[in-house]
Amino acid sequence: MPSTVVPPEAPPLRVRAANARPWRSKGEHVVYWMTSARRGAFNFALQHAAARAQHFGVPLIVLEALRCDYRWASARLHRFVLDGMRDNARWFAQRGVAYHAYVEPTRGAGRGLFAALAERACGVVTDEFPCFFLPRMIAAAAERCPARLDVVDSNGLLPLQAAASDFPTAYAFRRFLQKELPAHLGDAPLADALARTKLQTGAVPESIAARWPAASESLLAGDAAALARLPIDASVAPTALRGGPDAARAALELFLARKLLDYGEKRNQPEPEMTSRLSPYLHFGHVSVHEVLGELARREEWTPARVANKANGKREGWWNMSQPAESFLDELITWRELGYVFCARRPDYESFESLPKFALETLDKHAADPRPYVYTLEQLERAQTHDRVWNAAQRQLVREGYIHNYLRMLWGKKILEWSATPRAALAALIELNNRYALDGRNPNSYSGIFWTLGRFDRPWPERKIYGTVRCMTSDSTEKKLDLEPYLAKFGEPRLFAS
Repeated sequence: MPSTVVPPEAPPLRVRAANARPWRSKGEHVVYWMTSARRGAFNFALQHAAARAQHFGVPLIVLEALRCDYRWASARLHRFVLDGMRDNARWFAQRGVAYHAYVEPTRGAGRGLFAALAERACGVVTDEFPCFFLPRMIAAAAERCPARLDVVDSNGLLPLQAAASDFPTAYAFRRFLQKELPAHLGDAPLADALARTKLQTGAVPESIAARWPAASESLLAGDAAALARLPIDASVAPTALRGGPDAARAALELFLARKLLDYGEKRNQPEPEMTSRLSPYLHFGHVSVHEVLGELARREEWTPARVANKANGKREGWWNMSQPAESFLDELITWRELGYVFCARRPDYESFESLPKFALETLDKHAADPRPYVYTLEQLERAQTHDRVWNAAQRQLVREGYIHNYLRMLWGKKILEWSATPRAALAALIELNNRYALDGRNPNSYSGIFWTLGRFDRPWPERKIYGTVRCMTSDSTEKKLDLEPYLAKFGEPRLFAS
């Protein structure tokens, strides 16, 4: 029988019915299809699914699956997700909830798994993510699902449905955010999404577990041989950075304890780096922005009652926190959620035509300007340019799956300058970023890519190639920053005489 203690479902503004079918009271379980919020903590979708399962008095089954045929599938990306699966398997086992970590061993092997779990379900809950192939995948699944499929938004502090349109600049979005966000700051997800539920004990049906067996312990443990057997791009190797909610919490603690104090002044300096390095964990859903804000608020002794009453769009002063904290929050909240809203409201977010009018016009006007250098995608990928700063940034990307924030902007601007056309530059930016970056294939990474071409920016003084799109140079970057430690780490390999 259903419990008399009613756990909280997700706020209505964060829930979207992906089909018109009803929840079924005679189902055998509720399925939470974990696709982008890959964690148990601070997860509105898991919280919603658990509440539905308790309402119907049935077990909850959590499915976290990993395909091998998504674009740019590689050992690097798989390893990071598998680290999270390892953490999640332990987390759900401690709470007695059925969790199925499925990793496709061959292309198409997972076909039918979702349908088999949904067939006898009261309904299905999954994650909202406005980017990459996930919206198409979920829309297709919703059509086939015999019961209700609810899509739940755990992406940011502001529900995506609270913004009716995209925004042209960070300033415009910041003003909107400062006006709308206070109403949602009290709607934080539970620190443990299952803490207030009393669920029926259940298990993945034997017929399903036999046909689609869970990932092996060796694969989840990081065994290189097990990973090598998967049909994915092995040339993009795993990095030293490990994934998963446990590693995400450690990275957050390191940043808040040892880096935040210097963040405002030194975040543009690549060595020693003072940025949070949280973007891969945010991208794969191993940490929630609500958890990050909560930990920061605890250290700052801050409550939502301290936010300013006036929405003036300024970068600092609205939160009423310390200067380093406000500088960090502008990146974490304003810039990150600006990108999420853009992707949610603009299905063409990946197309050249999605650029603002001034950028389209000026880049077209200067498309035929002579380029001092034109490099192929292969030359760019191998860091074979004349520019030692750019080469170092590309090597960091290939080696670590990451480029320091300031140098990533320069990296993108030079690709625009060295490509035969702006459209060719965009194609190269998307390919290199999404293939190698752990935080690629994300609304926030598309913000960075397209900012290179003028998105979320304004016209600047006109010059060759760039037109009125903002320009950056390696010479000015070397004058502004101390790059010698960075260049020593990622620069040209030293040659010694034999």
